Amino acid sequence: MKPVLFGIFATAALSLAAPSTAAAQITPGAGAVVSSDKPADKQIEKAIKDDPSLKHASIHVSVDGGVATLTGTVASDAEKARASRIAHVSGVNRVDNQLVVDPSMHAKGTTGTIAATGKKGAEKTKDGAEYVGEKTKEGAEKTWDKTKEGAGKVADESSDAYILSRVKSRFVGVDVLKGSDINVDCDKKVVTLKGTVPSEAARARAIDLAKHTEGVHEVVDHLTIGPKR
Repeated sequence: MKPVLFGIFATAALSLAAPSTAAAQITPGAGAVVSSDKPADKQIEKAIKDDPSLKHASIHVSVDGGVATLTGTVASDAEKARASRIAHVSGVNRVDNQLVVDPSMHAKGTTGTIAATGKKGAEKTKDGAEYVGEKTKEGAEKTWDKTKEGAGKVADESSDAYILSRVKSRFVGVDVLKGSDINVDCDKKVVTLKGTVPSEAARARAIDLAKHTEGVHEVVDHLTIGPKR
């Protein structure tokens, strides 16, 4: 009878011990899931850093229980969405995207370049300013030369010699003055007409032409009506 009772107690003892053994076997399994999260966050962070569109982003990744949480700053909504897609790696069931969008991120990313090229840029600006200054000076000198040239031309046109030749040229080919013998003199822009004209109309015409010649201030009439001498 004792052997039978011993067998029953032994079986009961094994049955009670079985759950404890199963629990001991499950615990390592749960631990494996947790440990698998750590490579996931490293994998996500590396993928984000390697992505050209996210090179200016500042993103921190943490994975817990299959949920990847993203924190930090990106420059646009597109970058935020891009980070979410990259975070969906093996072992991640859901992405909690807490990234903040800050458009100034791109500007901050280019600050170093601006600082690095600032000196060269300043030198180029200085060179450009000097070049423009030289061109302006050159243009001013050319303008001054043209002004002097124009002033000289005006001075020539207002000289007595020019006025004298201009008055004489205006008398040439005028029908009413045919048969005239007119002598023209000019002194200080005052034109004096001497000689003979065939008629009173010819006389008036000669005086009018002289008066309306450039540079003439006054016309002195000493003309006489009569045949050509």
